Amino acid sequence: MNDLLRDEPRVVSAGVDLFASALTAQAVPVTTVDWRPPVAGTSEDLARVLADPRRPDANARALARMLAAGAELVDVRPARELLGLEPGQFLHAGPPIGWDRASGPLRGALIGASLFEGLASSPGEAEALLAAGAGVEWAPCHDRGGVGPMAGVVSPSMWLFELHDPASGRTAWCSLNEGLGAVLRYGAYGPDVIDRLRWMASVLGPLLQTAVRRGGPVDVKAIVAQMVQMGDEGHNRNRAGTLMLLRDLLPALISSGAPSSDVAAVASFVGGNDHFFLNLVMPAGKLQTAAAADLPGSTVVTTMARNGTDFGIQVSGTGSAWFTAPANTPEGLYLGAYGPDDANPDIGDSAITETMGLGGFAMAAAPAIVRFVGGSVPDALATSRLMYEITLGENPAYAMPILEFRGAPTGIDVTLVTRTGVLPQINTGIAGRVAGTGQVGAGLVQPPMECFTSALSALAAATPP
Repeated sequence: MNDLLRDEPRVVSAGVDLFASALTAQAVPVTTVDWRPPVAGTSEDLARVLADPRRPDANARALARMLAAGAELVDVRPARELLGLEPGQFLHAGPPIGWDRASGPLRGALIGASLFEGLASSPGEAEALLAAGAGVEWAPCHDRGGVGPMAGVVSPSMWLFELHDPASGRTAWCSLNEGLGAVLRYGAYGPDVIDRLRWMASVLGPLLQTAVRRGGPVDVKAIVAQMVQMGDEGHNRNRAGTLMLLRDLLPALISSGAPSSDVAAVASFVGGNDHFFLNLVMPAGKLQTAAAADLPGSTVVTTMARNGTDFGIQVSGTGSAWFTAPANTPEGLYLGAYGPDDANPDIGDSAITETMGLGGFAMAAAPAIVRFVGGSVPDALATSRLMYEITLGENPAYAMPILEFRGAPTGIDVTLVTRTGVLPQINTGIAGRVAGTGQVGAGLVQPPMECFTSALSALAAATPP
């Protein structure tokens, strides 16, 4: 004891910085600890889940499986062939929802898909058909092993990317990217939107299928690894990824024997659409997160998705159960004369990119993203560093040069979110709230904490006594 008293004062400070700052000003050595109380009302559930003896091993296995997952583009096929969708059947982004609660963008996309499939001859007729529910049905893309951007609506005649994970044998899929602005996934359904979808089904899809089948599988995970080191974060910035994909596909496209005008149109469409590769990052993310699913005791988040009304998550230890709460509205930059009053609440399956450790989690790799979604470069760096606090590990495949090649934060843990109060950061597009509007901007958003507290309660209930 006397020895301790003879030593210099030693102080550990937790919580607010005022006490530590005062001592530092007096030249007293202080060790600061970034401690936060858990989210209100979660203490008992947290204690029960953290004491689950299955959790450490289950989470270790979940992380290992996520890091080992691969992603190869193996085919491009119509949804009727790949998924067995029949006329009147649709898939959509986010957790399950009916027409009565569907957001404007989701309604608009379902109307457009109905027109595209010839189920109706006018928007009014399509809306009446969908509202009545006779001969039509829809379900989440995630329920069928895939993902859809924004409204995420998929119908039988739409073409899909098909990806394969060599490590697990799983497959995942996503629709083809239409570009930005007035497009179906943002809820637009004008004649130009339908004409574009028809061209994509008659020219783009078949030519991409030919290129992939002739050229062999495309290693999507390898492209993602490169693009992260070239300034893309995989959600709202995919410029390098898109051009690397086009580089890999062009030789087979040119030698396919297709009319040169069609090849030129496809090359121009892909090369001129910086977001084209997003629709390959997303199913790569689905393969990675699905590898961690269905491990009893695991607290790893395997899905974050939104339908424009609800935000929903799924967790490894609770299987296919959805934990939902009202979606927040993104804050960001708007196009033209649009503003916050035009914005719909958060929508889309593209938050799978954050679930895999990219997007908002990898903003440090793409500081230029702030020009598209708002914020500042220091904000982007700080955000990525903060996301390590709620994840189990790092993915060395997606290394960020500005953070000394530190791997992307991977494996969102429900217990870490509720213990720290830190929510995942998501980069996203902003859809107009009125059906038929299309894209109105891009910005940043976070999930509602209720999703994580509800999941924690379910995990606690499933913990053995």
